[in-house]
Amino acid sequence: MTQRWTIPPEIEREMTPAVRAFFEAMRLSWEAERKGLLARIEELEQKVDSLQQELKKNERFRHPQKSSDTVPAPAISDPAAELPGKQPKRVRGGQPGHPKAERALIPSEQCHRIVICKPDCCRNCAASLDGEDPEPLRHQVTDIPPIVPKVVEYQLHRLDCDYCGVSTCGVLPEGVPTGMTGPRLVAIVGVLMVLFRQSKRRVSLCCESLLGVSISPGLVVKLQNIITESTRPAYDDLVCQLPNQPAVNVDETPTRERNGNAWIWTVVAAQFTVFAVRLTKAACVIRNLLGEAYAGVVTSDRAKMYDFFTAHQWCWAHLKRDFEFLTENAPGQARQVAQKLLILTNTLFHHWHRVRDGTIQRVTFQRHLRPLYGQIYLTLEEGTLCTHRQTAAMCQNLLDQYDNLFEFARHPVGLVEPTNNAAERALRHPVIWKQLSFGTQSAAGSRFVETLLTVTETCRQQKRDTLQFLVDAVDARFHNRPAPLLNSRGV
Repeated sequence: MTQRWTIPPEIEREMTPAVRAFFEAMRLSWEAERKGLLARIEELEQKVDSLQQELKKNERFRHPQKSSDTVPAPAISDPAAELPGKQPKRVRGGQPGHPKAERALIPSEQCHRIVICKPDCCRNCAASLDGEDPEPLRHQVTDIPPIVPKVVEYQLHRLDCDYCGVSTCGVLPEGVPTGMTGPRLVAIVGVLMVLFRQSKRRVSLCCESLLGVSISPGLVVKLQNIITESTRPAYDDLVCQLPNQPAVNVDETPTRERNGNAWIWTVVAAQFTVFAVRLTKAACVIRNLLGEAYAGVVTSDRAKMYDFFTAHQWCWAHLKRDFEFLTENAPGQARQVAQKLLILTNTLFHHWHRVRDGTIQRVTFQRHLRPLYGQIYLTLEEGTLCTHRQTAAMCQNLLDQYDNLFEFARHPVGLVEPTNNAAERALRHPVIWKQLSFGTQSAAGSRFVETLLTVTETCRQQKRDTLQFLVDAVDARFHNRPAPLLNSRGV
């Protein structure tokens, strides 16, 4: 409500022109200041409203609501869309019917020792027993003996020449490092730091407590640099292969370098994964990794830095979370639009899971997808007419790049997924690592992190032994041999 400065008439009659002018100047100044404060209050209220919505969204995924609290979605014209509905919440632990996991016995010949356990007498009548069971019950107990480091001493003799008097010292054999650590110990340090996310001090403590080797945190840093140099050729080789991949998943997460902002980027291909730590979140990073003329399909969330790709698949899992958020927070028509989109999304996933599992053929999947394509388009058009700005803007954005929603359907099953889950899963380990380590303190540390993250994740994809690969890489460096690679050919 607008407030006005009023002056009693008896006082106004006694005011001189100078006083009247001063009063008017003060009034104008106060009005200008008041308008500025009101604008600032409105801006802050909008920010508070936005943060409250984001908090609700985050809380909803940290603490999923009960199914009884979910607003029922209205029925739509497509009967198949009602089939999936709201997916039931799974309980913790193994699901009914999952394959049993049990440890297989190793051959008896590989056991360190075999102990024969025979009964002396019958448990019923106490009569003496003799003979052998052709198929005895086998029970194996596994334990780790005390670890004793293997130390090899090289004695370099210095001898004087009887003719010229010059002394000559012996040299180390080829492949023997000048430091105190061999290839396997160096590799174990790398595995502890990246695969098991231990700090340098804890790696030092672990080596002393478990391995019986005294290693200072400073030496851990030196070994870190050796591992980076040993595995960098494999990393560079994978980066060179990225532009030739038919499809990739991409994502990024913030981290720290030298107490400044940085980002861990990931590019997931079918046979390998590449991580890169960069100081920017700009599109130039992914352009450098994939190349300016990348011809494959890129699957990502709806982040703007990926928009320049020609063949681009948006993640339907991200879209589903957005639709779920709007069904719980948007008003009126916007809520109904979000509910329709959520049902259509569940229907799409229902058919996709069937074709991916081989339950239906690809041609059948495309037949089911045809009506969904039109229904989703019409529902998004309806959403653009909503008075709820967030819903209208999201629907318009999806319509503007509608082909990005169905790029996966144009390719063979398994080549392009409708979600970005592959990149999300690959980033989970780096996310936990950065929360424990608070990032890196140097560019060399970032190179170590991106290289070892790439090696460990790629070894997992290719079902390789990560420790053995690191041992081979460090040993090749000590012997001045070509470093082993991690390409799809396994050479």
